[in-house]
This record gives sequence, C-alpha cells and structure tokens, in this order.
Amino acid sequence: MAGHLHSSSCGCDHVETLGVEYSLYSKINMESLECLNESADGSGKLVFKPWDERLDRTKFVQSDVDEELLFNIPFTGNVKLKGIIVIGGERGSHPSKMRLFKNREQMTFDDVQSKADQEFELVEDQSGMLEYPVKVVTFTSVHHLSIHFPSNYGAETTEIYYIGLRGEWTEAHRHGVTICSYETMPSISDHIVDWNSASKPID
Repeated sequence: MAGHLHSSSCGCDHVETLGVEYSLYSKINMESLECLNESADGSGKLVFKPWDERLDRTKFVQSDVDEELLFNIPFTGNVKLKGIIVIGGERGSHPSKMRLFKNREQMTFDDVQSKADQEFELVEDQSGMLEYPVKVVTFTSVHHLSIHFPSNYGAETTEIYYIGLRGEWTEAHRHGVTICSYETMPSISDHIVDWNSASKPID
C-alpha cells in the first residue's frame, strides 16, 4: 500500500519476511554486472548479498578517484522493483543521493547527465532499516537497472556495504509477442520507510 509505514513493532509481514522480500540479488546476472569507478575490480558485486549478510563489513565497494559510483545491473528476467535499501560507510563516506535509470544498458558517467527515472535524497544508514520505495508503475518490467550515486556526505570517496532490492521477478519471454496488462497504481513519493520506528516519511 502506498504510504504505509513499517516498524519493527507493527506486526507487518514485510518486517518478518525481509530476508525473502530482499532476494532479488539472486536474480542478478553477476557475470555481467559492472560498477564504474570502483577502487578494486569486482568489489561492486560484493554489495549485492543475502539480507542476513547485510551488516558484513568485510564486503564492500569504495569509489576510486572521486565520490561517484555507477552500477549497471542486468537481471536474469523481468523485475517489478518496489524498494531499495542502501547501507553506506561512516565518516562522510555514505552516499547522499541516488538516481535510478530503467533499461538503459551499459551506461557511463556521460550518460547519467540525462534525466533519471527517479531520484532520492539518502539518509545515512548503517543498519539497513530504511527503505526507499520506488515508483512501481515506472519500474515494472525492468530487465536492467542502473544506480548512480553522484555524491556523499563530505568524504573524498564513497563506501557502500549493501544494496538491497525488493520486488518481484518473472522469467523473460523468449518467443512470440506477449501483451501484458498492469494494474495502474498511484505514484509513490520519494519517501523513506523506517523499519525501526513509524516515523513520518522524508521527502
């Protein structure tokens, strides 16, 4: 439901089954996933991991020459994306903004100068309990997702420890022409769901 807040005490199924809901990492084509401006080759892939490993501080990505990071994430089928969680670093290295692009493969830093499909102002989160709900109508039938982190909270480089993707996955159709009808849903504003407390959404 749009605008519904979840907390650890609200008794919602979402809180009890987060490990199941944040399982889209298993539907990523890891061999083709790329992270631009990562300081260590392949480290960008490490932040897509199971929910119960989200607090593992040994697996992370750090930006290289500046604070920007760009993830190109291909899925093994079609995804209806519903929410994102980002766990960043401390001492100003946590990303402060996030920009999403749908189905634009092999994006570069030149490409991200174009208008994003959705943007968020991020809150520093080291526990992974803040969710950023995406516009479900926009992010239906996603086979490729690009996530751009253009800035952080003041450090020279950006650190990310976990990116959680919540949504639904369906196998891609490989034959014929399929006409899909999707239920029209209201746009979800760029607010945050706090799983720890039923605080008001943040614009």
